[in-house]
Amino acid sequence: MDSGTMMIRKKVQRKCKIRGYTLKVDALDEILSFVNRFQGAEDDALDLLLDHLLDHDSLKSSIIDREPVHRVVTLLLEAEAAVDNDVDDEATSGPSSSSAIRVVDAFFVPKFRYDPIKKIFYEHTGSLAIHGEASAKAGLYRDRFLLLFQRLARDHHFSKPAFDTEISHVGSCEISPIQSLVGQTGRRWVMGVISQLEDGHYYLEDLTASVEINLSNAKITTGFFSENTIVVAEGEMLLEGIFQVITCGFPPLEDRDKSLKSLAGHDFFGGGILTKEETLRLAEFEKRAVNDMFVILSDIWLDNEEVMGKLGIVLDGFESVEVVPSLFVFMGNFCSHPCNLSFHSFSSLRSQFGKLGQLIAAHPRLKEHSRFLFIPGPDDAGPSTVLPRCALPKYLTEELQKHIPNAIFSSNPCRIKFYTQEIVFFRQDLLYRMRRSCLMPPSMEETTDPFQHLVATITHQSHLCPLPLIVQPIIWNYDHCLYLYPTPHTIVLGDKSEQKAFKYTGITCFNPGSFSNDYTFVAYRPCTQEVELSAL
Repeated sequence: MDSGTMMIRKKVQRKCKIRGYTLKVDALDEILSFVNRFQGAEDDALDLLLDHLLDHDSLKSSIIDREPVHRVVTLLLEAEAAVDNDVDDEATSGPSSSSAIRVVDAFFVPKFRYDPIKKIFYEHTGSLAIHGEASAKAGLYRDRFLLLFQRLARDHHFSKPAFDTEISHVGSCEISPIQSLVGQTGRRWVMGVISQLEDGHYYLEDLTASVEINLSNAKITTGFFSENTIVVAEGEMLLEGIFQVITCGFPPLEDRDKSLKSLAGHDFFGGGILTKEETLRLAEFEKRAVNDMFVILSDIWLDNEEVMGKLGIVLDGFESVEVVPSLFVFMGNFCSHPCNLSFHSFSSLRSQFGKLGQLIAAHPRLKEHSRFLFIPGPDDAGPSTVLPRCALPKYLTEELQKHIPNAIFSSNPCRIKFYTQEIVFFRQDLLYRMRRSCLMPPSMEETTDPFQHLVATITHQSHLCPLPLIVQPIIWNYDHCLYLYPTPHTIVLGDKSEQKAFKYTGITCFNPGSFSNDYTFVAYRPCTQEVELSAL
């Protein structure tokens, strides 16, 4: 018997014991044979089986034999076979992947707040004003801080030792409130947001107080350290009342599964809450969706004939493949000139969207079997440049929708749920702006690639745009739409910088590049999280 089977066997026995039941050997073997059918989802399969088993009417004793287990396993396998038949029927009649793709507009993402007293998340009820009161701005910083603080509190390196002994403090980095630094000597670990409360003077703030910091000799980790980022710092107080930072880094990342367990079933992503049965079923569908492909292009200038010609070549190529892509994601900007107050060609842009619709409609297989998602860029038409941005105005897109009725126009950022997989799309020239806002040059010890520094920054901050609000305004009441918590499976950062792909702590991150500048784009297979960097 291999170690994996032994671990599952012990897990089954432990979970049954917790629920007050003892398994006979033949019942245990029956459960193991069922669980082993679901490689990679054993825990969910086991919980599903035990839930059905312990709800079963025929259980009259705390000692379970093979008969009731076999009965429940048979029912579950029959249900799975019925679902498989439905999938086969769908496969013969047409692609089912379109129903598996759920687009979540940023303005419909539910908002949750953390209660540090009860140590739980609770959902905000009621409407959220676009123009918030002053308290909403303070709440923005508070909510960001508490989100990372509750994550850090579960990290054993930074948690308070269970027993207050000398041995327990070895290797411990317990976080001290900034308020407690007054009159303290020796090194301390603190967590706070970097703020510039006075010109040229930077402070570290938490919910208790603020302290001026000196970063001149600080050793930093990978990432862009700018004003507004939340950091964990080790240092000591100087006589002048300044905190001399010795080591500075971002709060450590947490495994996605660990984060999900702490959420008590709340839906942070906005894709809906799934039962265990639905999760298992969708996971099976996802494994079989090997032919599903997303094609992502950023910067499609509709007013540039050469760009439209190249786009036609891309569509021609995918029209002729055996299985057409499930989804095309077109990210802005959709015009070579910023659509600001000096822009007066909206009627022309409207007709150019109509021409794009004609171009897509000229490819019948793509029109019938693929879906098309449009995400606005930073210079596209809209009420303002503030984030999150609403979808493109209906005035511009009406002509296109006449040709492509199933076109989807969503916000920036935008989220997609593909079966069980969570994907975030964000179109912003973030790399350039993050580098411009850095307080110090990034550390080159682990990597010299700016894109990797960017990915490390946004994932550790659990936020798509941790820039100062004076650099990138954000709607205060909708800051939660930019959260990356729990960490999604894939992050697509549409940026005009060089095309890149990077897998960071299990998160797939990539930039499709600027199609209008160098005709680069990405073909992404969500089933395997494979990123194919492409160019004409």
